[in-house]
Amino acid sequence: MLRRVLAAAGRPLLASSFVSSGLQTMRHPEILAPVAAPVALAIAERVPGLPRDAVRLVRINGAVHVGGGVLLAAGRLPRLAALMLAASLVPTTVAGHPFWTEGDPGKRLQQKIHFFKNLSIFGGLLVAAAVHEERPR
Repeated sequence: MLRRVLAAAGRPLLASSFVSSGLQTMRHPEILAPVAAPVALAIAERVPGLPRDAVRLVRINGAVHVGGGVLLAAGRLPRLAALMLAASLVPTTVAGHPFWTEGDPGKRLQQKIHFFKNLSIFGGLLVAAAVHEERPR
């Protein structure tokens, strides 16, 4: 019983940042496209069917975040949603928070904080994907 209550509360909380940022990304992908381009275009080169346009790729990633976040929050296909979000979080984090390339100590620290925050969220998504919640009979 407690496990169901915790999962019912935890999934929407975990999903909230994906839905929020995904909506912003879908509305204004051009803001993130220059930063995302090196990673996004490298992935597009290796994955057939993906567009070779950074703005479109960023918008697709935003849509994945919204769709996966809504599914996770609603408890629909939670394992698939969590794994989908986890997979999309990897290139998002590498492109968005490359602290190892930052020369300014203050900016490096901020990027490092965001990188490890995303790493923690990634861990939470893996836990959400691994948890088996039994349905009441």
